[in-house]
Amino acid sequence: MLDYWIAKGSNVSCDSNATSAHKYLRKRARCVEITVGHTPDADDAFMFYGIASNKVTMDDVKVKHVIEDIESLNKRALQNELDVTAVSAHAYAYTRDYVILRSGASFGKAYGPIVIAKRKFSVDELKKSRIAIPGKMTTAYLLLQMAIGDFNAVEMKFSDINAAVEKDSVDAGLVIHEAQITYDQAKFVNTLDLGLWWDGVSKGLPLPLGINIASKRLGNEMISRFDELLKRSIQFGFENIGDSIDYAMQYARGASRYLIEKFVRMYVNDLTIDMGEQGVSSLHKLYAIAKQNQIIKNIEVAIA
Repeated sequence: MLDYWIAKGSNVSCDSNATSAHKYLRKRARCVEITVGHTPDADDAFMFYGIASNKVTMDDVKVKHVIEDIESLNKRALQNELDVTAVSAHAYAYTRDYVILRSGASFGKAYGPIVIAKRKFSVDELKKSRIAIPGKMTTAYLLLQMAIGDFNAVEMKFSDINAAVEKDSVDAGLVIHEAQITYDQAKFVNTLDLGLWWDGVSKGLPLPLGINIASKRLGNEMISRFDELLKRSIQFGFENIGDSIDYAMQYARGASRYLIEKFVRMYVNDLTIDMGEQGVSSLHKLYAIAKQNQIIKNIEVAIA
């Protein structure tokens, strides 16, 4: 049933089963459809479970879910196609007319993307290696550039990276999402932990990886209302942890429930509910280091 809601776009207080009172209100106010992009990953599914199941609603708004991989959403954000979307924190540097929501962000706490290989590589060796990456606008790619400088990047789907390393199509692979904890340790080693690298250079700040952004065309009031909706959906997920993990398991990609719950709890945390000043400081730090390394130019960080 939830898959059906996702496929069709869940109606939030605009559905045909609304009470008479809601139907009356709908006659008085136009029902607005908002396109919302998020990824087919367990952590995003957990965050949006409340909204997708119609357990967390917003009056007179219909949410149309657009589910695509993060690099596809990054590219759509460059064209300002979606009203609200998940993007990599790196990709935000190249967008226009979007503001960052305070809710829905994924922060690592001394953990994050890793580089896997069949053997340990030194930083100098990595610089000379062919490294598979999950997209040039991902924050993982930005972090690796900042950590080791220039290298031979081979762009591919994040889900293909482990196999590429195993087949020796590349020397190493930059892995994200649950692959950070589900990779086969009998075949691969963690040769560079970018979460630990960031923890050192940032002096303990959380690592901003994914964020949710809203188009300014929605207007401040609607942006604020949706930010609150997403916050309540995340809180609902924690309050109904069993059901929300059940829902997230449809994106497990073969991982066990134990590992998916571990992954979700890693990247859906207190800063996901509200990034607060610590989260904002982390974003500014990320962009400042990227600018120092001449990877990005000046960026205006607009927070809802």
